[in-house]
Amino acid sequence: MLAKNALGAYCKILKGNPSMSTYSAAVIIPTRGGASKLHYPLDALEQQTEKDFQVIVVIDGDIDDSASVVQRYIERSTLNLSIIVFDENRGRVAALNAGHNDADADVLIRCDDDLQPAPDYIAQHLSHHRGEKEVGVIGIYKNVLPDTPYARFYGRYRDEKFRQDAYSCPSTRQWMYWAGNVSMSRNLFQQLGGYDERYRLYGWEDVDMGYRLYQAGAKIVIDPHLATHHYVAATTTASRAKRALYSGAARNIFVDQHGSTALGSPKPTGVWGLAVRSIAKLSTETNVKYVGNAIDTVADKIPPRLAEKLISLIVESASYAGITHPQRAQKNF
Repeated sequence: MLAKNALGAYCKILKGNPSMSTYSAAVIIPTRGGASKLHYPLDALEQQTEKDFQVIVVIDGDIDDSASVVQRYIERSTLNLSIIVFDENRGRVAALNAGHNDADADVLIRCDDDLQPAPDYIAQHLSHHRGEKEVGVIGIYKNVLPDTPYARFYGRYRDEKFRQDAYSCPSTRQWMYWAGNVSMSRNLFQQLGGYDERYRLYGWEDVDMGYRLYQAGAKIVIDPHLATHHYVAATTTASRAKRALYSGAARNIFVDQHGSTALGSPKPTGVWGLAVRSIAKLSTETNVKYVGNAIDTVADKIPPRLAEKLISLIVESASYAGITHPQRAQKNF
């Protein structure tokens, strides 16, 4: 990890030299099973106002002929587009690092395969990287959800609250929102050694990177103008709870690396906390699937507030189960 004064000196030297990169920006898109959604970012990137950028799609084991989808865009010759295909599943972190390391650009932008950027997406990210100080730039998701019980009683409300919380978050905590719509300089990425490959399971490789950027002295910026449509994968209570279980387990890797001080205690308190902890004792991948589906089935037949509370309970208890019983969440990504 770089000390803040060392990082500042290093960046000052580099920024005083002419760029040796071919492009101003590189957009890295990691994907696995993304054949049906890669059109979201690739179509949008064809419409960018900024033209000086490359796109690198990294396929983490091609299970649905995603390579053919990307190849069709390559043949259209509207993007400076290249592709990396892993022979087998190596994980999201490996895909991210491969794309970032292959980039020939000053600024590296992570854009997940289910995002649909606005036409000024590249230009807006680049606008933050013109000063002397190193920055990490975050765009918050705007989740696009189908009309499911989960979306009606929980998903849309939580999505809006998530953005409100992010925009009101103090500068010392903004690193926690580092996710799939972010950018940093290539120099800083290389100095930090890339994403940590210990995050082989689902989640927290992004929060870990945000924290390391912050600890290294980079300024973290959440830009509301970079809020980007996100065709979210978790569209039911069952799928959202399963991801919460995986994410809770991955949180332990962060704590092992950085300690628990940065995050605070995960233990929920009060009457609600007691309910969450009690349900967590029984929460497994199988259980949250069946209970989540059952809640979605009855959600339209009960008071909306009760439906929201039941969905919250299954999601939060799954997350706490992942933290306290990480062996229950072993899915690789």
